[in-house]
Amino acid sequence: MSTITLFQTPPPELIKSQVLQMVVDYLTDISMVNIAPSNPLYNLYQYGIGFEVHLYLDALDGSKDIPVELIVALDEVDASTVVGFVLCLPIKGDADACAVPYMAVRASNRRQGVARAMLQQMLDRYPHAELACTVAKVPYFESLGFQVLGARGPQVVMNTLDHGADGLLAVVDVAPIYNSLEVRQIHMYLLQQHGKRAMADAEKKRDRQLDQMTRHAKAFVQERLGEGAEQNIGGGLRLV
Repeated sequence: MSTITLFQTPPPELIKSQVLQMVVDYLTDISMVNIAPSNPLYNLYQYGIGFEVHLYLDALDGSKDIPVELIVALDEVDASTVVGFVLCLPIKGDADACAVPYMAVRASNRRQGVARAMLQQMLDRYPHAELACTVAKVPYFESLGFQVLGARGPQVVMNTLDHGADGLLAVVDVAPIYNSLEVRQIHMYLLQQHGKRAMADAEKKRDRQLDQMTRHAKAFVQERLGEGAEQNIGGGLRLV
């Protein structure tokens, strides 16, 4: 059985580097875009989401006014090996509530109760939890006690209660990441490697997939909860 550890301050560099590597390795699983490795834009999103998670981990030192907690699962044999992680964002103004922006479990450790154990530790601290996932993952999170609240873009919003939390959710501003010199350099490299036509096709493919996922999520929620259900996801929660 994995050892579940909670970090409320910056983790050791060995832990941090493994969490960031998992983001890179399992990008398709954790990204809202659900982008495949075959898409030429994949490397750009690896950098963007990897840097976003890096900023959340840095925020554990309290310098960014973004409440963050990190839950990791460590291998039962080698306690220096991370086999899963959950990023938890406590909600300001609601001591029982949190949101989950990213989580992952190493492929070789799936179906062993790792995610369940990490989420249970989180729910012991924050019984009112919210996350978003693809339609395909809804049954899994329902088995953990989450219920469908509505649709948000290409994802289904799920919560442990039948309403969103009241409070403020502080999140990393990702706009500067995707407007950064580093992202422009990556994009330029990809243009040189694949050509303008291939990159334009990659963007169209991404957009078509997002549109399809958005329609799928909305239809799923409407079938599950009824017409207009996607209006109910916010509760009193506000982003800051």
